[in-house]
Amino acid sequence: MTGKFLKAILVLAVAAFFLDMALPFFLPRISRFKKQDPKKTIYMVYTEQRWKKLGIKRRISQRWVPFSHISNYLIKAVLIGEDDKFWHHDGFDFEGMEKALEKDMKAHKFKAGGSTITQQLAKNLFLTPSKNPIRKLKEAIYTWRLEKDLSKKRILEIYLNVAEWGDGIFGAEAASRYYFGKPASALTPEEAARLASVLPNPRVYSPVRPSRYVDNRSRIIYNIMVKRGIVEEMDKTVDEMRKEESPADMSNAPEDTYQAPPVTPAYPAPAPTEPSASPSSGPASSQRGEDRFRPESMNPAN
Repeated sequence: MTGKFLKAILVLAVAAFFLDMALPFFLPRISRFKKQDPKKTIYMVYTEQRWKKLGIKRRISQRWVPFSHISNYLIKAVLIGEDDKFWHHDGFDFEGMEKALEKDMKAHKFKAGGSTITQQLAKNLFLTPSKNPIRKLKEAIYTWRLEKDLSKKRILEIYLNVAEWGDGIFGAEAASRYYFGKPASALTPEEAARLASVLPNPRVYSPVRPSRYVDNRSRIIYNIMVKRGIVEEMDKTVDEMRKEESPADMSNAPEDTYQAPPVTPAYPAPAPTEPSASPSSGPASSQRGEDRFRPESMNPAN
């Protein structure tokens, strides 16, 4: 038995070695993103093609900005809402996946959750939102390569510049200017929390339209920011954040200490292009949100 086990380990090790050697020839050269900013993601192309089929004449709204030009409030809010273990995992949150699977089994459905920021970036950069096992395999490989070739800070910088924040609105700068009429560097804690709260399904929910789901989710994110001292103390660099932060259980987040104030949009919020989901049941599927686990406390029903 021991001999067979060792043989299996050796075969897997050899296979992993050759896979590591061969994949760069078949995958996009991810290392170029160390210094080169992505011009247009596959998901942006998919959005343009969807518009064309629907007869919609629009242009993608995106404005790239460096990491230093994005509010630390927004950086913190996005990490809290989307991937609180970002600095501590290697691209995959297996605990989150396990919890999501358990949740799906109780609900008698399967969505395969637990997507990290790196996984979301892999999908946005390289994949269309089709649902099939091959796509999930590609997503895993791209996630692994992103973590291997890029620094955590660079992964987060790219994500914040290509994430969807509305139909055709990509990146923190475009979203901040569209919804609040200001650059991403000038966002307040409340605005940052509301922007982060819609990431699971930005084509259904808006940070400036009244929504019980957005109000509840943004309040929880804001409360965690207050609890961690983020709102009062924003003079720390991203490297200090990485050293000091440890993942928190959002199910223990205080929910009644703060009520997010009403926000007046700088411009009219875009109308959803898909049927709105019932806030009480959480957001509907999106290109990133169809398979992300969200802690129970983030469900507006709680």
